[in-house]
Amino acid sequence: MTWNLFSPCPRGLEPALAAELTGLGATTSRPVAGGVVFNGDRRVAYLANLRSRLASRVLREVGRRRYRGPEDLYKLAAGIEWERHFDGRHTLRVDTSATRSPLRSLNFATLRIKDAIVDRLRERTGDRPSIDTRAPDARVWLFLEPQEATLYLDLSGEPLFKRGWRSGRDDGGDAPLKENLAAGLLVLAGWTPEQALADPFCGSGTIAIEAACVACDIAPGLSRDFGFERLLDHDAVLWAQLRGEAVRQAQAGIARATALRIAASDIDPEAIARARRNQERAGLPEGTIRWQVADVASLRPPFAQPGLVVSNPPYGERLEAGPAPGAHDAAMRAVGASLRSDWAGWRIWMLSADPALPRQIGMKENRRTPLFNGALECRFFRFDVFAPGERPERPRPPGKPSPQ
Repeated sequence: MTWNLFSPCPRGLEPALAAELTGLGATTSRPVAGGVVFNGDRRVAYLANLRSRLASRVLREVGRRRYRGPEDLYKLAAGIEWERHFDGRHTLRVDTSATRSPLRSLNFATLRIKDAIVDRLRERTGDRPSIDTRAPDARVWLFLEPQEATLYLDLSGEPLFKRGWRSGRDDGGDAPLKENLAAGLLVLAGWTPEQALADPFCGSGTIAIEAACVACDIAPGLSRDFGFERLLDHDAVLWAQLRGEAVRQAQAGIARATALRIAASDIDPEAIARARRNQERAGLPEGTIRWQVADVASLRPPFAQPGLVVSNPPYGERLEAGPAPGAHDAAMRAVGASLRSDWAGWRIWMLSADPALPRQIGMKENRRTPLFNGALECRFFRFDVFAPGERPERPRPPGKPSPQ
C-alpha cells in the first residue's frame, strides 16, 4: 500500500531532503515550504525515520477535506479509522498548525479533533484514550490551509533531530545546533568523507559528530525509538529487518573508517568535554574526531591537505571578546585574519544570523544560502581562501550557477 507522507525540515533544506527521500525509495518527492510531500509504502516510511538525516518528522496523511468551521473538522476526524492505529490503552496528543486559516481559535479546532477521535474510539472499542501532552503513545497533527484541512498520524514520536546521543543534562550553555540542520550544512557544503573537515567553533560537537556518523554509515535513528513502534498496525518483523541491516552497516562502516580527517575545536574546555561525551554516546570510537581546545584566532589547519571548514560561529562571549562595545567585531576580525593568512586552499562555510559576518571577518563571500535555524533567519556563507598568487574565479554572468 502506498502512503501519502509529509516530512517537515529546517527551511532551506527542502530540495536536499527531497533528494534524500528519493534515495530512500520514495516514489515521488516534492519540496514545499517547510518540508517535502512524498509517497511510499511502509518500508519507505520506516526507512525515512531510521535513515533520514535532514527530516524533522515523518507524518502519514490519514484524512483530508474542505472545511468552513470546527464542525467540519469534527466530521473529518470522526470518519477516520483510528481504531486501526491506537485504542484506549494508548495516550494521545493532538497538535494544530495553520496557514491563513479563517478559524478564530486554533485551540477550539484542536479540541474538536480530540473530541471526534475520543468519541469514535469509545463507540468502536468501548474505551477512550487519555490525553498526554508530554510523552503520548500516539500523536495526531491537524494542518489547516485557507479552505482545506489535513490530518496526519505522526510516525516519528520525538523529533528526528533527536538522535539519542545528546544528553539534555549534559548539554548546557548556548542552545546547540539541531542535528538535522548540522547534517544539512554538510550536504549544502558538498562535504564527503574523503575530504578533510574542520569546525573551529564546534560547541557540543554536532557538526563533527554528524559528519563522523555519515562517514561510518551510522543511521541517525539507530539509537532511539519511534512513534510507529507503539501503533497497533506496526510491522515488527519488517522493522527488525531494517534495523538489523542498519546495525550491520554501522559495524562495517566503523571498521572501515580508520583514516577520517575530521577535527573540531572550541575555546571552551567544557564544550569540548561535552562534545567528547556526545561522541561516545553516538557510538563513535575514540580517535574518530580530533578534538582540541583552541582560540580560532590562533588556530592552524589540523591537516596538511586543505578541505572544508563548516561551522556555526557563536556570539562574542565564547571568543573571549568580553563585554566591551565592539569586542565581538574585533574578535571576528582576528578570526578572519587567521583564516586569510593560514588556511590557504580551504573552503570556508559559516552559518550566521548576522548579515554583517563577511564584513566582520574581512572576506568577500562567494555564495550565501538562506536557511532558518528554528525561527531565526540565517545565511550560510561560503568563502574561498586562495594561496598567494592563486587567481580567484572570474565573476560569472547573472543566473549562471557556480560549481560546488
